[in-house]
Amino acid sequence: MTTLELKSEKRTLLGKKVKSLRRKGIIPAVVYGGKDGTIPIELDQKEFSKAFKTAGETTLIKLLVGEKAKNVLIHDIGRDPITGEMNHVDFYEVKMDEKITTKVPLIFIGDAPAVIDLGGVLVKAMQELEVRALPSDLPHQIEINISQLETFDDNILVKDIKLPKNVEILENIETSVATVAPPRSEAEIEALKGEVVEKVEEVEVEAEKKAKERESEEKEEKSKEAAA
Repeated sequence: MTTLELKSEKRTLLGKKVKSLRRKGIIPAVVYGGKDGTIPIELDQKEFSKAFKTAGETTLIKLLVGEKAKNVLIHDIGRDPITGEMNHVDFYEVKMDEKITTKVPLIFIGDAPAVIDLGGVLVKAMQELEVRALPSDLPHQIEINISQLETFDDNILVKDIKLPKNVEILENIETSVATVAPPRSEAEIEALKGEVVEKVEEVEVEAEKKAKERESEEKEEKSKEAAA
């Protein structure tokens, strides 16, 4: 398996000063978990975005910190609450001979006859699966074929998922992964629409609040810079 490679440099700017990096298209990040302790680094935003689309959070990455290579996984990504843009990354350095525990995303493929023929609603009870494996054996994603869901009584369980022997599933094997529920009545649909509208309004209020807080912080920072 070809390991994805990503370049970075050690970062000297810390705290609120990293905002100047983001304006230049650079993402501040940290690497932790290795013998060198926590290392602040910086990445090219475009290069990282490309790598993330390919790797996700479960594919091994060869991270070059200057001239030094580290085997890492993307552990966490911070995003701007307003724009949704990535503004911080946490990498976890792994040992190639030690198994790690992580969650792998589930990808649902195929068509469920109970949805197409019976008008049912696909219920994805799980979106990711917790597994343990060596870093080089971690699957990028796990495909779940829903074509076997022919009736409302059919159910795909964790124990039905087939993975390589060197990947251990840590979930309860009797847990439901996907099933198909009977179609909802008109009254249930109207009730759900009301809940969705209410939640959207709550999100909009919270987003507006965060935008004002961000604007206030930027004004305060500019005032301090002018005073200096």
